[in-house]
Amino acid sequence: MLRLSFVVISLLICAVGLAQENLVTDVKIQGAKRTKTSFIKKLLKMQPEMALDSTLINDDIERLKRLPSIAHAYFEVFSSDQTRYAVHYTIEENFTLIPFANLFTSSNDDFAFRIGLQEFNFLGKNITLGGFYQYDIFNSYGLSVRAPNLFSNKLGLAVNYHDFTTQEPVFFDSTTADYRYNNEGFEVLGLYEFDFRNRMELGVSLFTEDYSYLSGATNPQVPLALNVDKHLFKLIYEYNGLEYFYQYLEGFRSALNFQYVGSSDATLPEFLIGFNDFTYFHRVGERGNWASRLRLGLASNVDTPFAPFTVDNNLNIRGVGNTIDRGTGAIVLNTEYRYTIIDKNWFVLQSNIFVDGGSWRNPGGGLGDFADSQNIRIYPGVGLRFIHKKIFNAIFRIDYGYGITEDSSRGIVFGIGQYF
Repeated sequence: MLRLSFVVISLLICAVGLAQENLVTDVKIQGAKRTKTSFIKKLLKMQPEMALDSTLINDDIERLKRLPSIAHAYFEVFSSDQTRYAVHYTIEENFTLIPFANLFTSSNDDFAFRIGLQEFNFLGKNITLGGFYQYDIFNSYGLSVRAPNLFSNKLGLAVNYHDFTTQEPVFFDSTTADYRYNNEGFEVLGLYEFDFRNRMELGVSLFTEDYSYLSGATNPQVPLALNVDKHLFKLIYEYNGLEYFYQYLEGFRSALNFQYVGSSDATLPEFLIGFNDFTYFHRVGERGNWASRLRLGLASNVDTPFAPFTVDNNLNIRGVGNTIDRGTGAIVLNTEYRYTIIDKNWFVLQSNIFVDGGSWRNPGGGLGDFADSQNIRIYPGVGLRFIHKKIFNAIFRIDYGYGITEDSSRGIVFGIGQYF
């Protein structure tokens, strides 16, 4: 009898405790016009009939601000009787049908551009659908679709097709030859999000590489033509601890990209390539933002003129020119100070001062190549950013880089989006 009474009293105490718990009875989404509220609610951690938790709500806000369709988000909590609460999330949407263009040139009169169109909120579910056309001596194009939440709030899919054709310099015996390079391929990636800070991509790509000699030096050991089918397995792992407030960023992000490449041609060795981008952002006062990116990369050290890491205007060193060197390893540091000159309701004019520097390991060389002065390039420069705050990634950038190391060039790089 005593034991039964104890059980009954314990159950009553638990019932009273639950009744007094701060429960969320309703979660509302306000401000959504093009984005489906059912899609947003699927991503939220805070759900009805859960205990009110400020940590979960703050995580939801950061998660929402990372969506391409959302420029900004905030929340309000309402209570009717001090135990039951309604949580209202208010979002400010981006315009998400975005044309883009990348233009780049150098003092060597190289010129290339890429134009395209992307919809970042297809069907109101933050699916990215896009295509591009590129001119870089030759014509190229590509199509892509990316649906991070296609199957659930954590599991998605990406599919890409490309047909790249460019004029590529090939370096050997201290000389250079120009080749017409074509890469046509198809890629499928599975996307998985562990939580809103950690995500992974895993997939496979089938593609064909075609090199055709155009002009320059020759060597009996370097083929004048090469056509080979290849396959690639890719793993991407990203930690994203950034906090977003319109054009300002704060925090740390790390992105690892690891690939295995195999070939149908037995004379071409398989190889591995991996690189990690570490980026760090820090707010300086109300208008300043310090941004830095460090890339560390290594590939199988095959002595080949077709090495995977390139030195290029649009990838790593602003002002250096279009694919001026190659290597089997890379260390690149980009650092810049961004300062907002004008900040209106929809428009931002931002200036930046930057230093891009890096070094490469020669194909077949040693780690000491990174310290070789001939492989080191340092380019300080200045730039401007024209930013539309209500259109996703609507950042038009102009950068001018001036080399201060030996045999340096200088040049202007145009593009859409921040450089990193």
